[in-house]
Amino acid sequence: MSSPATSSQSLAAAKSSTGPSAGTSAAPASSSAASAPTASAPTAACAAKVGILGGGQLGRMMAMAGLRLGISCRLYDESPEAVARECGELIVGQYTDLERLSIFESGLDVVTYEFENVPAAAAQHLAARVPTYPPATALATCQDRLAEKSLFRSLGIGTPAFAKVDTREELDAAVKTLGLPAVLKTRRFGYDGKGQAVLRDPRDVAHAWTVLGAGAAPLILEAFVPFEREVSIIAVRARPNIAGPASPATTPSATGPTADVRFYPLVENHHAGGILRLSIAPAPHSAALQVKAEELARRVIEKLDYVGVLAVELFELGGELLANEIAPRVHNSGHWTIDGAVTSQFENHLRAVLGWPLGDCSPRGHAAMLNLIGAAPPLATLLALPGAHVEMYGKIPRPGRKLGHVNFVEQSATTLARNLAAARPIIEAAAC
Repeated sequence: MSSPATSSQSLAAAKSSTGPSAGTSAAPASSSAASAPTASAPTAACAAKVGILGGGQLGRMMAMAGLRLGISCRLYDESPEAVARECGELIVGQYTDLERLSIFESGLDVVTYEFENVPAAAAQHLAARVPTYPPATALATCQDRLAEKSLFRSLGIGTPAFAKVDTREELDAAVKTLGLPAVLKTRRFGYDGKGQAVLRDPRDVAHAWTVLGAGAAPLILEAFVPFEREVSIIAVRARPNIAGPASPATTPSATGPTADVRFYPLVENHHAGGILRLSIAPAPHSAALQVKAEELARRVIEKLDYVGVLAVELFELGGELLANEIAPRVHNSGHWTIDGAVTSQFENHLRAVLGWPLGDCSPRGHAAMLNLIGAAPPLATLLALPGAHVEMYGKIPRPGRKLGHVNFVEQSATTLARNLAAARPIIEAAAC
């Protein structure tokens, strides 16, 4: 039976409706770079105070999960309009501004990230003053696609063939070795299809080289993979030696102590224009792949001595898995867990970095998530969709931008497929 349509915005709305203390503005707490705030101390009702680097939708959903547990979140972002500002205190500053970062970290129990491109100096500055997870070494690995691919290879995890490209001569040699089609990518930054170009024939090489900076930034060429589908595995690892319910996934860390590691079901992902559009969990026909995905994710998470949620993006090919990328954070393909898992990825990430026992990653049924890209149908239209759970991020619409998502959770795969069939044409028609 389909559940009634609901909206996940109630927590943020409830927080705003309670209002600030007397004599303060009704707007969410924030501080611009022009006025240095004094860090507020946790109140008696605050279970913990968590700092989040980044104030986008992932930080917003993490802060909303924290509210349920009595956690107060402070966010750091370069923009005073960061969408997470509605869900916690916002400190505005550049990630290179160590003075602002020192204000941000004052009084925090732990710091974490909502995106992986935090400058290494900022991560190291914070880690020297307050527990910071995931560790800076993991962040550095995941910021460089070559380092990432090399890590996979060192752990015996299959990847598409790849080659380092720093010069036009190296690009020509890599194309000759790997063949075409192939994908040329910047080694750093880039997401949702940005920072990459597909090379289908030799005429594309010169154009891609120019578009990606003509050697101004290091590149990597990856062989094209004729995959059958794209999947992802989301893992969460606690801080070592944290007391809690016994778990068969408790394993030694790279430094010796044991740590609880848990996995969500494998997710099937569908992209268009380089942007994730649909996730289905558990991925259909994935029992054997689940075991393989967990094993390779465990190797990565233990090698990095990781703490928190981590996603590994994978290609399925001939019953085997090839690793594509690591996301050292909560992940878009895990948004279904908000409504479709016993414990969401956002709550489990907070539990992990705070040293609290991890929650159950089991699915509540058959789940799917549809991203709202560029533009969205009217909210009333979305809420009228059978079984829809709507989450809007408070972002101004523009082409290619993730504005929100809609989750569906059903006890029957047939019912889920029927609801998706009704929802996809409406959502895709509005997308841009």
